[in-house]
Amino acid sequence: MISKSHWSPGSDVSVQSVERSESGGWIVSGSLTPNGICPDCGFHSPRRHGWRRRRLQDYPAHGDEVTVDLAVCRWRCLAPACPRRTFSDQIASIARPFSRRTSRVGEIVCHLGHATGGRPAERLLHRLGLKISDDTVLRQLKKRAQGTAEPPTVIGIDDWSWRKSQTYGTIIVDLERRVVIDILEDRDVVTCTNWLKRHPEVEVISRDRCGLYAQAARQGAPQAEQVADRFHIVQNLRQAIEEEMNLHGRATGRALPSDADNITAAGSLLKSRLAHRTSREEIFTTIHALRNQGLTCSEIGRRTGFPRRSIAKWLQFETPPDRRRAALKPTSPWYFEEFLSQSWKDGIRTGSALFRLIRERGYEGSQTHLQRLLAGWRRAEKQAKGPAVEHKILEPVRDPEMGHAISPVIAAALCIKPRGKLTPDQARKVDALKADSPAFATMRCLAMRFNGILRGREADPLPAWIDDAIETDLAPIVRLARTLNRDFDAVKNAIEMPWSNGQAEGQINRLKTLKRAMYGRAGPELLRARMLPFRHTD
Repeated sequence: MISKSHWSPGSDVSVQSVERSESGGWIVSGSLTPNGICPDCGFHSPRRHGWRRRRLQDYPAHGDEVTVDLAVCRWRCLAPACPRRTFSDQIASIARPFSRRTSRVGEIVCHLGHATGGRPAERLLHRLGLKISDDTVLRQLKKRAQGTAEPPTVIGIDDWSWRKSQTYGTIIVDLERRVVIDILEDRDVVTCTNWLKRHPEVEVISRDRCGLYAQAARQGAPQAEQVADRFHIVQNLRQAIEEEMNLHGRATGRALPSDADNITAAGSLLKSRLAHRTSREEIFTTIHALRNQGLTCSEIGRRTGFPRRSIAKWLQFETPPDRRRAALKPTSPWYFEEFLSQSWKDGIRTGSALFRLIRERGYEGSQTHLQRLLAGWRRAEKQAKGPAVEHKILEPVRDPEMGHAISPVIAAALCIKPRGKLTPDQARKVDALKADSPAFATMRCLAMRFNGILRGREADPLPAWIDDAIETDLAPIVRLARTLNRDFDAVKNAIEMPWSNGQAEGQINRLKTLKRAMYGRAGPELLRARMLPFRHTD
């Protein structure tokens, strides 16, 4: 049997009655133990001013709503210096001020909102007997997310995309505790710098090789050591190798088509275009022949399957009409061709500058669309200046067994893979690449040395490796070596320190999952509330 004490929302509440409400729920009437202590001055008042009622939503009972109808005593403060004239007994252990539900219900609401989001939490709460809207769930979650975590000393910082290739935000992770510290709305240098200035306790900053975060770390946390991410360093090496192997042709892994096949494909395309034009002429002739027989446009449409208006339009011409081009709209950069041509002649050649200018004049398209137009103008200028520089394209290296050309992507992946981890098929390809491409042999030697430096956790051989890479005269490798030399301290720390940005990358995957689960409608405040550990929001 459930006693009155089981219905009590807290130890300070004395339950007087439990009754059924008209809606089918339960109403628990109770009163607080009076104390009469002023919250401002601490004076114990003996004079009672009156009573007030406070209704709170509590845990459901057997799926039915439970409402706590609490009688709270109100007192007069008799202290002459106290500005407060009246006050109520405090029920902080039961509910927060001005709250409409008990603290234990608010805890459940925040837990479900943090784990599932707004609408899923609303559906679950309704099944449990708590009628709470999704807006209330998110409002409570954001309110609880105002707490701060313990001061971080080792952080990882990385970017994530609101919209890919357009807008980005910044995530900051505590690498020691493996939790998210903060979510920033953008990846601006000023924003990151200001955040780091507010956290002078940071001692180590792990980042990718983006210069933006390096600059923010230098300005906002000059006392902290920067650590470049090892994964991105190896990725840069692989990309440099791939760029160099592109000189052997962009193979796709399939056998290269012969010249005869290329001619056949071009001929087929031309035949298809001629066939389309011929079919238009046949349709035009058929329509005019049926018209000469005295048939109406509607009857011709029933026989040919074309709309009556199209047939009436075609009957007005003596030859098949050419297809009309669609009228230019502000979404097309050609709509502003005259203005762009004049700006181009005036010396404004960068795509971003021209994009801003035509956006002010009503352009509604993308910058990528504009860049395609400008790329054609640049190619035309280069052809007008003189003959194009012919880059030396080497013969693609082929698999000795299958005869397929080895693509630059596969060659770059095999170049950084140790011999002990190669399969027999991969080892055969590596031997063929080393035999037919001296550049690949040089780059593989450098890659194996670089892997040894990373795994050996000793940065002393790194300057010698950079010097040897610069002396290879392979442009992508030389460029990589020079960038490593400019960021030498961060690369050295990446080799010698245990920190990396792997934890930040994992948290970004979780952030993307939450963002897509909320259909991309979550702002930075809600994303931050759901990304922070729940213990930070207690």
